[in-house]
Amino acid sequence: MENMIYILYICIVVPLALSLPLIHKASRRIMVFIIIGISSALFISEVNGLLLRLMNFDAEYVTTIITPATEEVIKAIPILIYAFVVSDNIDKLIGSSFALGIGFALFENTYILINSMEVVSIQWAIVRGFSTALMHGICTAYVGYGMSFIRKRKKLLFCGTFALLTMSIIYHGVFNMLVQSESLKYLGFVLPLASYVLVAKEPIMRYKNRKKSEKNSISE
Repeated sequence: MENMIYILYICIVVPLALSLPLIHKASRRIMVFIIIGISSALFISEVNGLLLRLMNFDAEYVTTIITPATEEVIKAIPILIYAFVVSDNIDKLIGSSFALGIGFALFENTYILINSMEVVSIQWAIVRGFSTALMHGICTAYVGYGMSFIRKRKKLLFCGTFALLTMSIIYHGVFNMLVQSESLKYLGFVLPLASYVLVAKEPIMRYKNRKKSEKNSISE
C-alpha cells in the first residue's frame, strides 16, 4: 500500500503524543525524543527514497555511502538544538539522544516488518533489535555525550560538532558494510552491543556514586 508508511506513523505517534500531558516531566522528555526519532525516520525515508532513485537503485552504494550521512545528520539536529537551547546536562543528553535513536529504529523496524512479512523471522527480529536498532541509539547517544562537553567549550563548537557528526557517520557506515559482508557480518552484529556497554557504563557508575553520596550524607 502506497500510504502505509504514513498510516503506520499516525498509528504510532498519535497515542504517544496524547500520553504526554499525563506522564511525569522526566518521562515526558524521553517520550518527546522518541516521537522526534520516529518523525525523523519518516522524513529520512522520503529523502533516502529520492536518493535511491537518483542512484539508479544501487542499494548497496546508498546504504554504505549515502544513508549513514543523511540519517546521522538528521538525527543529530534535535540533539544539537537541545544541547544549545535547553540543557547541556550529560545524563539528560545521553538519555534523550539514545531515546531519539531508538525511536528512529522502532519506526524503521516496524515499517520493514510490515513490508517484508513473508521473509522475516525470529532471527531477523533478534538481529534488528540487538544490532541495527541499537546502532541507531548508539550513534545518537555518542553525539549527545560529546555535546555535553562541547557546549561548555565554545572554542570546540564547530570543529567538535563536525567531529561528532563525522564519528557517527563513519560508525554507521562501517556497521552497514560489516553486516552486508559475508565473512564479517557477525562482527557487525556484535559491534553495537560492545559499544552499548561503553555508553551505559558511565551513567550507571554516576548513578551508583550519586546514591552512595546520598546514603553517606544521610548517615552523617
